[in-house]
Parts: sequence; C-alpha cells; structure tokens
Amino acid sequence: MPKKNTADLNQALLQAIETNDIQQIETLLQEGAQVDTVNTRGESGLLVATHANNIPMAKIFLQHGANVNLQDKIEDSPFLYAGAEGRTEILKLMISHHPDYTLTNRFGGTALIPAAEKGHLANVQLLLAETSIDVNHVNNPGWTALLEAIVLSDGGKTQQQIVQALLENGADPNIADSSGVTPLAHAKQQGYDAISNLLLAHGAK
Repeated sequence: MPKKNTADLNQALLQAIETNDIQQIETLLQEGAQVDTVNTRGESGLLVATHANNIPMAKIFLQHGANVNLQDKIEDSPFLYAGAEGRTEILKLMISHHPDYTLTNRFGGTALIPAAEKGHLANVQLLLAETSIDVNHVNNPGWTALLEAIVLSDGGKTQQQIVQALLENGADPNIADSSGVTPLAHAKQQGYDAISNLLLAHGAK
C-alpha cells in the first residue's frame, strides 16, 4: 500500500477537525499529518478545539506536541484564547506545554487581561498561581488587568474576587490608564465601594 503524502494527510486532518472526528484525527496524526496544520483562517486544530471547548480534541493535539503559541490571522493563539474565553480545563492542560506568557493578542494584551475583564475568575486564579505571567502588563489601549477588571465590569462579587486576586498577586493599584485615571478613581466613579476598599487596603492613591 503506497504511503500517503503529507499534503493529503494534512488535508484529511483539516476535514476531520471540521467534522469533529476525534478517532480520525488520532489516526491521521499517527500516520504523519502535521499537528500544527492550519485552516484558511490560520487556525490550528488545537485552536479550533479551544474555540469549541472540546477537551478530548485538545488533549489529542497536545499529546502530539501541538504549539500552544501558534497565532491565527487575528493573532489568537490556543493559549491566549483559552485564557480570554474561560476555557479553564484546556488552559490547565496547556500550562505544561511551554506557553509564551509574553505573547499578546491583537489588542496587545496577555491572556490574563481579557480573563480579568470578562469575569473568568478560575482562569485568573490559575494564571496567577501557576504561571509567570506579568500581572502589570499594559495593553495597547493602556489598560492593565486590574483596570479592565474594574472599568469593563459590573463591579459584582466575581469582579471583586478577581480584583482581590490580582492585588494579592502583585497588581500595582496605582498604574493609571492612558488618560491618567487611576484604578481607585475609576472604582469611585462607578460606585464600586467594595472594590474601592480593596484598592485602598493595598495602597491605592
């Protein structure tokens, strides 16, 4: 039986990813399909699995050495997307696969910043506890994770827990936004008393 060429295997892999055929994905990778084959949007199988929160598919790609840092055409990587969109189980799996914690999305943000903004407490806690991600990284619009957790949220219980976790893990409460407005000023403007008190307790001015 003639050996299948890599291009054919890669094309079959993309089709198997599209149809969520886990068994076929495993077979094709064993036969020599390239694990980081990408579709027309630049998305690897691991990124597609992360989009869908498909843990079994993500596991297969990770077991075969998929690159967790491979960015698509809009600069999402599997690791960045998992962090931003609350894919906590997949994020846990990726931490032992050499994520680049300095890699940024199209907004210049790390995985931590959108996780904090969108209220993904488990992701925030995981990233702070298990990685060396920079808690004070500033993205292109001039926001830290702490600022986004305050300004772009409802100030509710989950956001309070996120703010507390960030502060307890070294977030600087006095890094202002690009207009010079501090986290404390934002919290007070929005009437977030509990968050204001947390900031004050950690040296906010």
